[in-house]
Amino acid sequence: MNKNIRHLKENIIHGLFFINGIIVVLILIGIFILLVSASFPAFKEISFKDFFLTIEWNPTGYEKETYGIIAMLVSTLMVTLGALAIAIPLGIGTAIYLSDIATEKVREITKPIIEILAGIPSVVVGFLGVVFVGPLIAKLFGLPNGLNAINGAVLLAVMALPTIISLSEDALNSVPESYTQASLALGATHWQTVVRVKVPAAISGIFAACILGMGRAIGETMTVLMATGCAPAMPMAFTDSVRTITSTIAIELGEVPYNTTHYYALFGLGLVLFVITFIVNFFADRIVHKHKL
Repeated sequence: MNKNIRHLKENIIHGLFFINGIIVVLILIGIFILLVSASFPAFKEISFKDFFLTIEWNPTGYEKETYGIIAMLVSTLMVTLGALAIAIPLGIGTAIYLSDIATEKVREITKPIIEILAGIPSVVVGFLGVVFVGPLIAKLFGLPNGLNAINGAVLLAVMALPTIISLSEDALNSVPESYTQASLALGATHWQTVVRVKVPAAISGIFAACILGMGRAIGETMTVLMATGCAPAMPMAFTDSVRTITSTIAIELGEVPYNTTHYYALFGLGLVLFVITFIVNFFADRIVHKHKL
């Protein structure tokens, strides 16, 4: 009797997890279908060549409306990759410190601070970028203002750090203790053990943490809207003002006339962002599983 009840409970739990997984997949498919159906009318008026291969985005142009996304794609990649260049070394270094070097007391103080950092609203981070980071960047580089790609990259790096640190630390802590003991027994120093044994053993988890941090950065809206200047032009350097895909959607969607080409083109931007995120996560998942093997 007890065996049958236990078996029934296991089947119920298995069924609940299965249903949850199906719901997540259906939601994902539903979002994709919504974006495709909402953006499709735009491509009746805009050619794919003009949309994907031209620079200028000016839906309210006097002579001609233009819907090129190249400048926004470049701006999005600049801010995202700049953020990762800052956040990945700091995040992994902090994770190594917390998992293998810091004392228990230091860890108890540091972990809550990192968790609090993850809970700071993006609008607050953007405000700090406007009043503190921006003027500092302007002073350092001799610029008229600090609302540029560097500012956005620094702020997004700060926002991605908690994700990278927490997941990387978990990955390092999951490495079997026998790996460490074997390395030390062979005469390796503590630092050599961490760098040459623990980090390679946890590389799949660390890589996943970096990808999730990238997802945090590439989808951020309010911070880049406030701190990057939102200039709809092709950036030539990190000191130029940029306008990302997310900030364009946030700025224009609330004021655009309904059922216009401009309205549907904004859903096209959302579809592009969705596809980029999906491709990044797909290849990241493949790489993670390859390292696990």
